[in-house]
Amino acid sequence: MPGSQAAEPDSASVAAGNVADKRVVLVADPWCPHNCKAGAAKEGYMIDIAREVFESAGYTLEYRNFSWARALRMTRKGAFNGVVGAFRSDAPDFIFPDISQGRAAIALFTHPDNDWTYDGLPSLQNQRLLAINGYSYTAELDNYIEQNLENRERIWILSGGSPLKRALKLLDRDRTDVFAEDEYVMNWAIKNEPDMLSPRHAGRISDTQSYVAFSPALDNSVELAQLLSEGTQKLIDSGRMEAILNTYGLTELPETP
Repeated sequence: MPGSQAAEPDSASVAAGNVADKRVVLVADPWCPHNCKAGAAKEGYMIDIAREVFESAGYTLEYRNFSWARALRMTRKGAFNGVVGAFRSDAPDFIFPDISQGRAAIALFTHPDNDWTYDGLPSLQNQRLLAINGYSYTAELDNYIEQNLENRERIWILSGGSPLKRALKLLDRDRTDVFAEDEYVMNWAIKNEPDMLSPRHAGRISDTQSYVAFSPALDNSVELAQLLSEGTQKLIDSGRMEAILNTYGLTELPETP
C-alpha cells in the first residue's frame, strides 16, 4: 500500500512543518467506504468530510495509507496529525472531536456454509475468531480477544496489508471460523469486488461512532479536533453531509452526542 515501506519520518520535524505550513496529514489503512485508498477517485466519505472542513479553514490535507497498527504508532508519537476511522477504544489517549465523522456497525461473518450464529461471548468458545492487528471492535470483544490472545484455537491475529481480502481467503479455505468486521466495509467490498467471497452475516455486536482522531503528541491537536468538530456539525446542518454520504451509497448521518 502507498507509503507502507517508507522510512518513518522524524516526528519533531514533521510536527513543526505541519504547524508552520498549515498542513494536516491523516493516515490509516484503507477501510472503504469510511476511508479508501489514498489517491483514489473516491478516498472515502470521512476523508471528504475532513478535506472540506480543513481546506475551508485554509489548511492543506494530505492522506496516506499505512497498516492500522503502524498508523496508530506513528501518529501517537507525533509523526502525523491524525488517524482516520478510529473508535475511542482504539486510541483512548488521542484527541477526539466532540462530533463523530462516521458510524460503524461491528458484526461477525462466517463462510456461507457455516450456520453458526453469534449469541454473546459464550457462543465464541468453540470458534476460531480472526481479528486484525491493532483494530478495536467493541470493549466486550476487545477484552475477549485480549484474554484469549495466546490460544490459537480461539484467536488468530492478522497483520499486514489488505487484511479484508486476506481474511476472506482464510474463511474460504476454512482456516478460520469467524471474522469480525464493520458491516459498511463488508457490504462495500462485496459490491465492488464481485469475485471475492461473499460471507454470511452471523450477527451484529454493536454500533459505534468513528472519528478522525488526533495525535496526543502535537500541540495543535486540540485546535484541529475542535475545528473538525465544528465543521462536521456545519456539514450536517447544511445538508452537505448527506450529499457526501450519498456519493458512497450511504444515507445515515453520524449521530451527535
